[in-house]
Amino acid sequence: MKLTSEQQAIIESTGNIKINAVAGSGKTTTLIEYAKTRAPRSRILYLAFNKSVKLEAQRKFAEKGLHNVRVETAHSLAYRYIVHNHGYTVRPNGYTTHEIAGILGLKGDGEKHAEFIIANHINRFISFFCNSAVPKVQQLNYRDVVTEPKANRFVSSFYDYIEKQTRLLLAKMDAGEMDITHDFYLKKFQLSAPALPYDYILFDEGQDASPAMVEVFKNQPAIKVIVGDTHQQIYGFRFAVNALEQVDFPIHHLSHSFRFNQDIADLAMNVLQWKKHIEQPHQLSIAGKGGSNTLHSKAVIGRTNLGLLLRVITYMDEHKNASGIYFEGNISSYTYADDGASLYDVLNLYNSHRFKIKDPLIKSMKDLEELEDYIDKTGDVQLSMMVEIVKEYGNRIPAIIKSIKDRHIADDDKQKASVIFSTVHRCKGMEYDSVELVQDFITEEKLVRNVKELKDQPEAIAALSEEVNLLYVAVTRTKSILHIPEKHLPENQPESKSIDVLAPPLAAKKVITEAKSFHGKWQTEKKLKKPGKKNADRL
Repeated sequence: MKLTSEQQAIIESTGNIKINAVAGSGKTTTLIEYAKTRAPRSRILYLAFNKSVKLEAQRKFAEKGLHNVRVETAHSLAYRYIVHNHGYTVRPNGYTTHEIAGILGLKGDGEKHAEFIIANHINRFISFFCNSAVPKVQQLNYRDVVTEPKANRFVSSFYDYIEKQTRLLLAKMDAGEMDITHDFYLKKFQLSAPALPYDYILFDEGQDASPAMVEVFKNQPAIKVIVGDTHQQIYGFRFAVNALEQVDFPIHHLSHSFRFNQDIADLAMNVLQWKKHIEQPHQLSIAGKGGSNTLHSKAVIGRTNLGLLLRVITYMDEHKNASGIYFEGNISSYTYADDGASLYDVLNLYNSHRFKIKDPLIKSMKDLEELEDYIDKTGDVQLSMMVEIVKEYGNRIPAIIKSIKDRHIADDDKQKASVIFSTVHRCKGMEYDSVELVQDFITEEKLVRNVKELKDQPEAIAALSEEVNLLYVAVTRTKSILHIPEKHLPENQPESKSIDVLAPPLAAKKVITEAKSFHGKWQTEKKLKKPGKKNADRL
């Protein structure tokens, strides 16, 4: 294969380097070629972002006969060092709010549901600490990452108690008194200061790295290569950081995208220009060298579960006989919160059918108003979106979900799907021939307004930067055609056969429009606009 001059420079480099790679720039191919040119006896570790990327990378390295390359995720590496050596048992899905409240015997000082609100914050504080690089809980200020005003006030009132109970729960895990979490053994791995037996370490997706793993990486004597795309950082809500900014290595670039053409590349760069409003002007050049004439894979990508569900409903209404739809990730993950509550639990609370509620936390609520108060004091984005769905669709939800599941196809038949639905986070690293964006991404107008309101809140401004990144990631999933809502199109974007501008679609009652994503809330626009004539059958 013919390599670009940028790829060749990376392969011929010596010493530690960092690589800023645009979407679709062939970074895995580059790393494979980099590994091929090192001595056959060199021990090489490739750190993948998640399990699916790990499996794909293992296959690609094996096909090239590079059996000296070990492929791991940060967690799979830490698991072998910590869990096996200490005899821990891992609780795969972590602990629910209700379980933490019971384990610690939490008290709420008489405030309604305070023990559950405290437990929710303990759970998040543990994640914050375990992903951080600091050795002690006391070195962090958890208030810094609680941006919801009501939640921040609550945390401030109970801060000493929350911190103490966070430390107590961690101590119980450390002593083996209870099963540990994935976050816990990753943190213990970092604190053990491991010396990894490799000559080269290749760290992929460095823009969304755990600070704990970055610390492990930086401390290794091996030659280190870290690759990522600064503008694809979208996991700040999980306390990830852009590791490319954490290391002082010579920088290389991969600026040629082999996924899409120059028109899509120009659109992606124009979206990134919005960062000028948050004083983060992008310095990224993308050369679109790809493009596809086929339209086999078609995807609809949303910012959130809520926005995506709304689009699924209108899609099924537009295509009454369509079959074979697929959801990236497990379809159940769109109707369950990480904490275990389901959309059906929230609906049963809404209907006062308490006897049908399975989740103990939801069952402890008297009504939806109490649940919303809990959400305000915890900043629980997933539960907030479930409440919005229940308010919007009420008792239509079971029939809607049944209809979706009836048309859903299994993972093994994904390639047969007529359309794939996904949130941005679930389709990261994926590509499709045709992509339609749901109208729930941030707009430039909304960005400007929020910057003015939040200019003194750095955490919120950082979240707004990630909102621009989310739109950029979504735009760059396409190989051929992008269907983009008119309000998300940058000003003065030239017309292109590759970019189809969508008029506002008609919804059942109201349209979810823009995310106040720095705290997970949503605004609705009740005034409907008539749909344009374009593309009734755009999928």
